[in-house]
Order: sequence, then structure tokens, then C-alpha cells
Amino acid sequence: MWGLVFVAPLLLPQYPPALLAVGRYLAFGLICLPLALLDRDALRTLTPADWWQAARLSLVGNFLYYLALAAAIQRAGNPLVSAIIGTLPVVIALASNRRNARRDGALPASRLAPSLLAMLLGIACVNHTELAQLQGDALGRYVEGGLIALLALACWTWYPIRNADWLRAHADRPPRAWATAQGLVSLPMSLAGLLLLGLVQRLGLPGIPADFVLPLGPQPLDFVALMLAIGLFASWGGTLCWNEASQRLPTTLVGQLIVFETLAALAYGYALRGQWPPPLALTGVALLVGGVLWALRGKAGTGKGA
Repeated sequence: MWGLVFVAPLLLPQYPPALLAVGRYLAFGLICLPLALLDRDALRTLTPADWWQAARLSLVGNFLYYLALAAAIQRAGNPLVSAIIGTLPVVIALASNRRNARRDGALPASRLAPSLLAMLLGIACVNHTELAQLQGDALGRYVEGGLIALLALACWTWYPIRNADWLRAHADRPPRAWATAQGLVSLPMSLAGLLLLGLVQRLGLPGIPADFVLPLGPQPLDFVALMLAIGLFASWGGTLCWNEASQRLPTTLVGQLIVFETLAALAYGYALRGQWPPPLALTGVALLVGGVLWALRGKAGTGKGA
């Protein structure tokens, strides 16, 4: 489901990344309004500190992450960005390995080092054929997209660790309610973001072309349908599944499994192009998966495990 988020910037290339981010989470928030009725008792137990944490998670893990992701995809295309985000399994493991060692246990360094090497080789293979087709200004946009994708990577390294902290500390709370809570706090943020985009356009600042028709753009039906689909399946459904896993598994372990988002994103990207991945790209995919499988062979040394 999360792989779907890589599709929108490709299906709506003329839409500014900021509007795609705002539209996705406006849809997420609206969808969560009726869903909140299912978990109204659990939502009532959330404290102001819990709501503040949900807001922080939504701002970084939702808005900033997807803004950077959409901008990177529109500049560099799907394969490069998918491959960079594909390093999340190992990056999350490295970031959480020492931080959460007492709670979750620590993966041996001997397991992480080969995984990192396999991931780097996988990225190189996936991007070799892409780079060979680029010249001049296109190469500059490709590099720019890669750098923006690194910002998205940083956002989504921070998010799962902090999100897991809350879920593991509140094991008695239903993960579905926590997913809905993050959607509810996204609603006022997205409305504020929509107003901000209008102000940016009025002032002639970069980000929104002066002739772009806010708020729905040149393909209103396509835009609304796609935002609703991603809001339901990726933002709420994907977050629900992630929360369920995060509450049950060590962060270093659940982080490895996000590789399936990368594989789905690559598959969607090549499907939209109407072509099979070249052999070298398939080799890169195999290295990405192999790196994760190697890391999964390591058992946590001191934690309670799954």
C-alpha cells in the first residue's frame, strides 16, 4: 500500500509537490473523521502530550517526508528515489540498534556491514541505466532529486523510531486508533498548508506557478480520486499495518521489512513506463532484498524479541 505514494507524482507530473503533499493528507484527515467513530473510546484516553506527539509525527513523517519524496520523484524519476528510500531497512537498523539496545536487543555489527554493502551496490545497479540516459540539465535535475530524496530518507528514519517508542510504551492502546489520531491532526495542518500555498502563489514566491489553478489544478477529478485512494490505502491502511507491526516487533526488525515498499514502488514505476526492468536493475533489486535478508539472519542479543 505504501508503494502507491510513489505513483501520484508520476501520474500528476504538472502538480507541484507541495500540493500533492497537502492533498494527500487533507484526504487522510477527512477519511479519518468517520473512522474516528470506531475508536472514539480509545481516542478519548489520549492526553494532550499524546496529541502533540501525533502532531509531530504527522508533520515530519507525513508532510515533510512526502513533500521531499514527491519533489525528488518529479526531478529524478521513480527508480533512483525508490532505491534511496530502499536503504531505510538498514538505516533504521543502524539508527535504532544502539539507541534501543536495552529494549529491543542489538543486531550484531557483522550482520549490518554486509547488508549496507549490498544496499549500496543495489543502488548503483538500479541507477546505472538511468544515469546513462541523462545529459546536461537532466543530469542536474537527477542529482538534485537524489539530494532531496536524502531529506525524505532522514524524515522517515526519525519517524518509525519515534512512532515505535510511543506504541511500545502504550502496548495497551490499539494501533488503529493511533493511525486515526495521526490522520485527525493532519486535517488542520493540511488546511493551513492549502492556505499557505495560496499565499505563496499570490506573493509570487517559488513553489506554485502563477498560472496554476488552486486548489484542484488542471485535472480535478483525477487529483481528487488519486488523493482519496492514497489517503485511504496508503496513509490510513498502510499506517495501520505499520503500527500493528511496530507494537509487536523490535524497531530494528520491523524496519527491515519496509523493503517491500521499495519493491512495490519499483514495480509500479516500471509498469507505468510499460517496460520490464533491465537486467542490471533486477540485479540491484536482488541486492536490496539480499541485504535485508542478510540483516534478518542476525538475532537480537539482549532484547525480548518479537
